[in-house]
Amino acid sequence: MAGLLARKIEMTRVIKDDKFIPITLLTLPHMQVVGYKTQEKDGYSALIVGISSEAVSASDGKKTLSKNKFTTIREFPIDASLEGKKELWSLIWFDDLEGVEKITLSSISKGKWFAGAMKRHNFSGGPKTHGSKFHRALGSIWNRKPTRTHKGKKMHGHMGCERVTLSDVKIELVNRDAGIVWVRWAVPGARNSLVEIYFNN
Repeated sequence: MAGLLARKIEMTRVIKDDKFIPITLLTLPHMQVVGYKTQEKDGYSALIVGISSEAVSASDGKKTLSKNKFTTIREFPIDASLEGKKELWSLIWFDDLEGVEKITLSSISKGKWFAGAMKRHNFSGGPKTHGSKFHRALGSIWNRKPTRTHKGKKMHGHMGCERVTLSDVKIELVNRDAGIVWVRWAVPGARNSLVEIYFNN
């Protein structure tokens, strides 16, 4: 397998080696192999995975499934040698996580609306002493010449709602009975948000 899709449940913590370890709980929805992107036809190789509320099977002798039967469809890049290795319409479940210790996670972070420069870029701000009129203001942006604001200047603006990727995330526990995967540290996104799991080579 090249990757999986999961839903974020919440965060908690566990005790390991007399230390508190932050844990994020992920649940695996009902996933199936929808199809493949081939090097010969599409120019690249990828596995197409779909999420559905119940099992979907091929009908009327069709070789592909209708995309309307799936709520979410994602592609995972694979090597050309792995094309067709997993049968179409087959279920993707915890068996594909066997032997995997570290993964790469990708998801959309929480949107925090309009934020100031201190919160958005972690600026230290001005003096905290009484009488100062420069506490949380942005201050000078150093643009005397040319008299315009350069692109990419760290200023106040929209914060969050961006794709964040975490590498080398350790899998702490796989609970098949509860349908939950425990991964270390925080995973970007709100509860019930979609998380893409990529397997490290």
